[in-house]
Amino acid sequence: MDDNQEGRAGPACGQRPSRKPITVVRIQMVREGRFPYGSTAVSQSSDAAKIFQTYLAGADREYVVLLLLDGKHRVNALNVVTIGSLTSALVHPREVFKPAILANAAAVILGHNHPSGDIEPSREDRELTERLVKAGRLLGITVLDHVIVGEERFFSFADHHLIPANGGSL
Repeated sequence: MDDNQEGRAGPACGQRPSRKPITVVRIQMVREGRFPYGSTAVSQSSDAAKIFQTYLAGADREYVVLLLLDGKHRVNALNVVTIGSLTSALVHPREVFKPAILANAAAVILGHNHPSGDIEPSREDRELTERLVKAGRLLGITVLDHVIVGEERFFSFADHHLIPANGGSL
């Protein structure tokens, strides 16, 4: 061994580099409970709005929730995406579509409440909807609607033609 290699460690000295372990993970859905509701079929925005209004009744801050639907638009599950503050909630497409992918959803309906009772969509609501439709198209998961609920009224992006029918182009 020559003087240049003395005291050195690593591949040049014939030693193998240390191996770092790779974590192996398993992802699964966990059922947190059941939400009693009559029908699980969703054929129009009012069906989704009733589910959202019932689930979110009495909420004192914004909740963003997702209905995960099968190929026949029956509800497989409801997922709380995020809980915000009195006037806003942060939402990222990956948090919306993660449960949809895990549940093998063919389609989703996003819903959130406005605790103020004003169901008019904000600029942020419109921008979010557009981003989610585009992301869903890439993933092959149709965003059928985004429904904003108040206590007795609701606003449907699909009914107001602000979301393409069956996830088509914006």
